[in-house]
Amino acid sequence: MNETHRFPCEQCGADYRFDPSTSELVCDHCGHSQKVESTGPWESDIRELDFRAAMDNLLPLQEMEDLRVTQCPNCGAEVEFDPDTHATECPFCATPVVADTGTHRQIKPKGVLPFALDENAARGAMNDWLGRLWFAPNGLKEYARKGRKMQGIYVPYWTFDAHTRSAYSGARGTVYYETRTVMRDGKRQQVQVAKVRWTPVRGRVARFFDDVLVLASKSLPKKFTDALEPWDLSRLEPYRPEFLAGFRAEGYQVDLDAGFVEARHIMDRQITRDIKFDIGGDQQRITSVDTQVSEVTFKHVLLPVWLAAYKFRGQTYRFVVNGTTGRVQGERPWSIWKIALAVIIGAIVAGFVGYMLSQSQGDVSFSMPTGY
Repeated sequence: MNETHRFPCEQCGADYRFDPSTSELVCDHCGHSQKVESTGPWESDIRELDFRAAMDNLLPLQEMEDLRVTQCPNCGAEVEFDPDTHATECPFCATPVVADTGTHRQIKPKGVLPFALDENAARGAMNDWLGRLWFAPNGLKEYARKGRKMQGIYVPYWTFDAHTRSAYSGARGTVYYETRTVMRDGKRQQVQVAKVRWTPVRGRVARFFDDVLVLASKSLPKKFTDALEPWDLSRLEPYRPEFLAGFRAEGYQVDLDAGFVEARHIMDRQITRDIKFDIGGDQQRITSVDTQVSEVTFKHVLLPVWLAAYKFRGQTYRFVVNGTTGRVQGERPWSIWKIALAVIIGAIVAGFVGYMLSQSQGDVSFSMPTGY
């Protein structure tokens, strides 16, 4: 049977929700609160899982879970449903979504970064961000300030650990200067010309990668989620359903193997920087790299994001807020009227400046003495 996590209030029986401002479970019906039990010292570490075992479908059954999710027909988000919920709106694009009867098996999350900002703080950060967008339509700004409730959602990520050892070959470039004589304006002049002396090199570099973070969702543009970084992964808590009380969680859409491909791109970029540093000199060339990757482990983690999806004049605008730092990113709306006004004002200012310059030149020519 699927395990249902529901947190009834001790006083009235209504559902608790996790309050980021107090890090407690709070009942909105009667106001009663309850502390989230602290993790014992034997559970404080978030255990990594073996990547090869996962690829071979050898993970223990307790590391898997069946989720009741439905794919949004508009943006493709995997929306997770509570057992008693049959219809809702997609938190990513505000499209109505109806639950189906199927379940989806996924790897359980091992860590969660709890929300540190409540909805009011997130809305304030979003409104401040919108206020700095002068070309945004005033109607959208006002609609956003008075708009619908923001959605707190945990977005799935993968983290990867790995040991790497790379053997490389290339060349070290040393800059030196030669003196040459050239003709300039009919005169001989000596100039210094930069040259590069290349020396073949070979070597090895090694690095341990810890918590290489890869987005496991396709619901939001990657440029949005990248702009929410950095995430303080040192504050990750071992997964507890209490942290999700009152929030939604998205199922991952990027499978583990595809996530590791992205992680390898991130690792390779760092390895390239390591090799260039190891080569030294003024310039570097890398002709070959052979990297051995071992002891790969991973974990599925959930990171907190506040979402707002507004439909304004037939278009959907999405804004995302980092649930711990308040960093904001979103689709930038443009007001045609404001742009036109700016163009008109710019033309008027340019015309006025041009008129003043022509007048000043005329005054100068008029005041020139004529006795010579």
